[in-house]
Amino acid sequence: MRRYGIAVIAVLVGLVCGTADAKSVKLLAVGNSFSNNALRYFKEIVTAAGHEAIVGHAMIGGCDFDRHVRHAEAFEKDPADPQGRPYAGKKSLQELLQQEKWAYVTIQQVSHKAPIPESYQPGADRLIAIIRKYAPDAEIVVHQTWAYRDDHPVGGTKRFVSTDDMYRKVRTAYDAFGQAKGFRLIPSGDAMEAARRDPAWGPFVPDPAFDPKTAVYPTLPAEKRALHCGYSWRKDPKSGTFRLGADKFHANAQGEYLLGCVWFEFFYGESVVGNTFVPKGVSAADAKVLQRVAHRVVGEKQRPSLPAEN
Repeated sequence: MRRYGIAVIAVLVGLVCGTADAKSVKLLAVGNSFSNNALRYFKEIVTAAGHEAIVGHAMIGGCDFDRHVRHAEAFEKDPADPQGRPYAGKKSLQELLQQEKWAYVTIQQVSHKAPIPESYQPGADRLIAIIRKYAPDAEIVVHQTWAYRDDHPVGGTKRFVSTDDMYRKVRTAYDAFGQAKGFRLIPSGDAMEAARRDPAWGPFVPDPAFDPKTAVYPTLPAEKRALHCGYSWRKDPKSGTFRLGADKFHANAQGEYLLGCVWFEFFYGESVVGNTFVPKGVSAADAKVLQRVAHRVVGEKQRPSLPAEN
């Protein structure tokens, strides 16, 4: 009987210790579709690690600093104004900031403006002021966005002329912004670039047999080592015909998994290597590579070298 009692106590102690080791993180992401990408598998990765994540999301597709501020200012002027309640559930930013006692609030610039430092202000400072007013105890963290896919038609834009150029400019702009404000940086863009250069993953490989100009539904290319969405067919609701489109900036399942691993390591401070959650559409072998890349960038703080200027 005595031995049985000791065994029960040991089990209870083990359970208590396990519970004590579990972490609960509350974070609110103020962003757009890129933060949506980063959060896609975040909670599942957290749960698989034995932790908890309470996540809020002030998300509008294609939203930059300025637009978040415009909506918040509309709410300040008139709480009944629909323009002040643009988020899911007709919430205002002010309401979301007060919804929980957030430990972290993430902010980011829209991806196509991220390489342009002058686009951050004055919107970023005004957004920061709103966050500090309504969530004064939260740490503001900058979510570093990523470069577009290698075959994205970036040439000719004044913002960047290649994927290398975009990564260099995005990273430089976010670094300067974060350092000026004293904010930590979630290195999502660094991780996407690190995977692009990793021998076990490598850069995107276009399908030489696929020509988008002559492609016929439902033909799609083999998009090897892609971290971005790529080509897809969509049915036109009016004509009923299928049209080929290409999304070379949002993350696909592999990219979203990598980003979720990055966020996990950043917010929980432990290695994601060996995490058992693998989403549908991502192979176990690919998950291992992406976990390792995320850990190298976040846990080991190994950033890719900056590409030379064009």
